[in-house]
Amino acid sequence: MDVGKKLRHLHRYQEIARAFVRNGFGYVAKELGLPETLPYLRRKSQEPSPGKTLSERIRLFLEELGPTFVKLGQIASTRPDLIPPELIVELERLQDRVAPFPFEQAARIIEEELGAPLSRLFAEFEETPMAAASIGQVYRALLPDGAAVAVKVQRPNIRTVIETDLDILTELAKLAEHRMEWARSYRLADMMEEMAKALLKELDYEAEARNTEKCAAICSKLRYIRIPGVYRNLSSKKVLTMEFVDGIKLSDQQRLLEAGCDRKLLAERYATAILHQVLIDGFFHGDPHPGNVLALPDGKLALLDFGMVGKLSPEMKHHFASFVIALRNQSTSGVIRAIFRMGLVPDETDLQELRADVDEMRDKYYKVPLKEVSMGEAVNDLFALALRHNIRIPADLTLLGKTFLTMEGVVTALDPSFSIFDVAEPFGRRLLLERFDPRRAASAWLRHIPDYVDMLNELPMRLRDLMTLARKGKIGLEVTAPDLEWMMKKMDRIVNRISFSIVLLSFCIIMVGLMIALSMGNPDTVLWKIPVIEIGFGFALIMFGWLFIAIFRSGRF
Repeated sequence: MDVGKKLRHLHRYQEIARAFVRNGFGYVAKELGLPETLPYLRRKSQEPSPGKTLSERIRLFLEELGPTFVKLGQIASTRPDLIPPELIVELERLQDRVAPFPFEQAARIIEEELGAPLSRLFAEFEETPMAAASIGQVYRALLPDGAAVAVKVQRPNIRTVIETDLDILTELAKLAEHRMEWARSYRLADMMEEMAKALLKELDYEAEARNTEKCAAICSKLRYIRIPGVYRNLSSKKVLTMEFVDGIKLSDQQRLLEAGCDRKLLAERYATAILHQVLIDGFFHGDPHPGNVLALPDGKLALLDFGMVGKLSPEMKHHFASFVIALRNQSTSGVIRAIFRMGLVPDETDLQELRADVDEMRDKYYKVPLKEVSMGEAVNDLFALALRHNIRIPADLTLLGKTFLTMEGVVTALDPSFSIFDVAEPFGRRLLLERFDPRRAASAWLRHIPDYVDMLNELPMRLRDLMTLARKGKIGLEVTAPDLEWMMKKMDRIVNRISFSIVLLSFCIIMVGLMIALSMGNPDTVLWKIPVIEIGFGFALIMFGWLFIAIFRSGRF
């Protein structure tokens, strides 16, 4: 580390330590050992701020320390599996209270990034920004052909500031894990690394341009959704030029009312667009709050700001659908299976307590009409369960929960009688059909063939290692069976179905043999005058139907 970087780090350490003390977290600084590093802190008061809750003080602490901490707080608000609900409410109130930087600096950045004078790139360029935030600010301009554009310009040296803060926060997270039990249990360093990656992605405007173009392609089938086009020749990592769209923000209820907008229609179109992105393509807007959605005069909706997006793999979509289906089917075992497949369940998790909590969550939705179920609340119940049992949920899935909650808040404000499940039902039917599509099943098996081959290749070596340990007497055996009876029943059902499938396969092979024999013109068979093929086909069809229904009812599909 060079001298300049060391000095920046020391100065920033001092600012962070002072903020700890001013907001009543002097005891945290003390536990981290900062007073020993910064002796002047020993003389400071470490009493909590009077009249403010812990969550409020955390929010004020983040706002005081500027862009990096504000953005990290906003990202943390999407992690209800890691952050308590009362703190998430405060983190959602975080604001980018940053004054706009001078136009001269913005012009210099644009010219350096795009390699040409501003006057040649744009016919007109307004010097007052339309909006200013912690990472960048947006200007309105006109191109030489008269097209109106919005130009987003990154703040000067913001990457250096953020990278310095992230270095310090990574060091503090590791220090906290070394000194504090709660930091180790929450794997604070891993959490910090995950959020740092998300923040650094927002600094890359080229990534945002790609996200915008991809989402535009996904929503191209929805004729009432408009996503601004990106001018690639006028964009870079620090500058993003997009088509200017003029409309009314969905958060401005008064203007929507004055313009005579059909708010029920807007709610339906907004919910359909989000559900299409999530459930069909698995690529969705990560922050669809009403300020990022505009109502246009022709009844269309414009989606803005794709700095944060979520991605769901086909497997994760499948597991999420399994969770919702199991919840609606009152299947505790199905919910637990989905949780195990979606998250990282620690070895020390008490399965009996987990089953009890799942039973309680399941009872909440017992015989509740589908249209009265909150999709966002159901996902948040899952995250609350994960938080209680230290289960790590993938970041994109928690972002999905945040997106659903935002979506429900927006549509409820537009039309309190609107039911998201009325819009979601066609998507659910489509997902259900996809699960039984033989082509998808075959494709999934083919994708996993290399893994199976690797397992078979490694089997002799694993067995040899096991035998070596056995000869040395180093194999330990630990058996716990809190749900032995339940597991044995499951094993019986699995064995029975495997046996049934083998019998069915054998029968099919016999039938194929008979068909081949008859096709070769050999009529000398005892069963020649009996419609063997028709009877066999009917019998096989009945057996297949019974097996299909049994598997479907078990929830293992």
